[in-house]
Amino acid sequence: MNGIQIEQLKYPIGIFSKPEVITKQHIKGWIADIENFPNALEAIIKNLTEEEFNYTYRPNGWSIKQVVHHCADSHINSIIRFKLALTEDSPTIKPYFEDKWAKLIDYSEPVDSSIQILKGVHHKLGVLLKSLNENDLKKEFIHPEHGKQFSIQETIGTYAWHSNHHLAHIKQALKHKGIF
Repeated sequence: MNGIQIEQLKYPIGIFSKPEVITKQHIKGWIADIENFPNALEAIIKNLTEEEFNYTYRPNGWSIKQVVHHCADSHINSIIRFKLALTEDSPTIKPYFEDKWAKLIDYSEPVDSSIQILKGVHHKLGVLLKSLNENDLKKEFIHPEHGKQFSIQETIGTYAWHSNHHLAHIKQALKHKGIF
């Protein structure tokens, strides 16, 4: 498999591209994607067998189970990042090693708890994000891995993309096995 094919498997919907101007329509659509993610995810995985949960979306990629657990962990971090940016002056967030987290024991467990986490976190995110005004949307946090500041409005787009990105990974894994 060549590098182009691997990149297509890694990023089936492409890499997030921040619009030059983020409009109210972007924000509204992104929030809808965030709110709908847990139900869309649950609909795709609800009838999977244990064997199917172990399908991967690319060679040396995560299993469907790991992707679901990753989304719960990542989106727990997202709500903390949003709240830090809303309550502090350009705080520096704490990154984490998602690849190392994916090897921890809880990633081998059934996904029910992660689905419940996602439902709760995404409900809270929807309530929080829909309440933001123009000034709130411009607030920022510093991501030390990237060495730059990210606005809340951009981060809403990033997490909407992240949700759709991993839904596409799961569909890709299932399609490769002739299921989806």
